[in-house]
Amino acid sequence: MFKIALCQITGTADKELNRAKAEKHVREAAVEGAQIVCLPEMWNCPYSNDYFRKFAEPADGPSVKLMSDLASELGITIIGGSIAELEEDRVYNTSFCFGPDGNIIGKHRKVHLFDIDVDGKFRFMESDTLTAGDSQTVFDVSVSGTEGLEKCRIGVAICYDVRFPEWFRKMVLDGVQLVFLPAAFNTTTGPVHWDLTMRARAVDNQIYFAANAPARDDNGIFKAYGNSCIANPWGDFIAHADEKECIIYGDVDLEYEKQIRRQLPLLKHRREELY
Repeated sequence: MFKIALCQITGTADKELNRAKAEKHVREAAVEGAQIVCLPEMWNCPYSNDYFRKFAEPADGPSVKLMSDLASELGITIIGGSIAELEEDRVYNTSFCFGPDGNIIGKHRKVHLFDIDVDGKFRFMESDTLTAGDSQTVFDVSVSGTEGLEKCRIGVAICYDVRFPEWFRKMVLDGVQLVFLPAAFNTTTGPVHWDLTMRARAVDNQIYFAANAPARDDNGIFKAYGNSCIANPWGDFIAHADEKECIIYGDVDLEYEKQIRRQLPLLKHRREELY
């Protein structure tokens, strides 16, 4: 068993403030014993097409360096939420992930871009600015569990990726036990779909599912739903935030996950000859 933390913070138009806020929350989570700490989607800028390119950084930029330095100094794994990454004039919504030595162990570029129009209530076209990624992100980490050193296989996806259940089943068939989802749902889709979707991805795949949202800024351009949460393999929430800035914690018990899969062996009951 090991502890994870989700830092629910708001991305503002002040990049230095955003980095300072991220550092403060990551340090606090590490002090509280979290071995894996996650940040939200687009934590270092406002969630807006008007800011993505303006705030974009290359892979060796200051936001990536901050996360790498923190992981190395604190000896923790950091799931770096996501930032706008600039590469050859293209902008990606990218999650950089770091091991306790500060090296990058995973890099996920959001695969499914958020292009929606909900009855005039909410319209957003990420493809106006962002380029989609084209690969899945899965990696192993070592953590100190109650029985000594444990290996955990982690999958990382970003926000709208969660609407595609096949994406996560593919991860689980590759051995994933814990998924981190930096995600900025809005106040239109959040109240109806957030809790439902996160629990569904957890229970359908019998995994721990950790969804890390930005905090809500009622005066900002984008009003995030917040409500970061961690669901266990039975589909219960073991931690849940409201809309305010905070850190939530959860214990990941891989033995419990194995127990659930033994008792309800749905992954073994798949009829691969039919579908």
